[in-house]
Amino acid sequence: MKKYGFALLALTLIVGGCQQADKEPCVATAVTTKAPEAEVITLKQYIDSNKISATADDRGFYYVIQSPGSGAKPTVCSNVTVNYSGKLTNGKTFDSASGISFDLNQLVVGWQEGIPLLAPGGSITLYLPPTLAYGSQEQNGIPANSILIFKIDLTKIN
Repeated sequence: MKKYGFALLALTLIVGGCQQADKEPCVATAVTTKAPEAEVITLKQYIDSNKISATADDRGFYYVIQSPGSGAKPTVCSNVTVNYSGKLTNGKTFDSASGISFDLNQLVVGWQEGIPLLAPGGSITLYLPPTLAYGSQEQNGIPANSILIFKIDLTKIN
């Protein structure tokens, strides 16, 4: 029985290694997606009406850095470990997780641009217009064309 277990483990490692080799290498290119003016105006109205002191990014999102962290900052090609919560503008939490790892290039544009503003140990709140989040696609508990608010702690770059 131990022989079969070892053979299964070896096969798993070989297959896993082949899948890693098949991945396309990530190329860190600048994200050029910008939110349409109407979305930016709506987001700015939300920021202003809630008296949030946030920084506007040229691509149309807003952010507040609670702590910048220290050390090297991630790139869009980085794998990062974060704690986060996502809310709608009505305050409803639609998602949260702790100690979860992601490849940044696999996430919404707002995260690809917002998380590299931090170094490990940093915290940020991102205010994302729909185009830089899930757009016109309804997601689990997230209505289409929603402004999303993410509180993110960058714990490490993997």
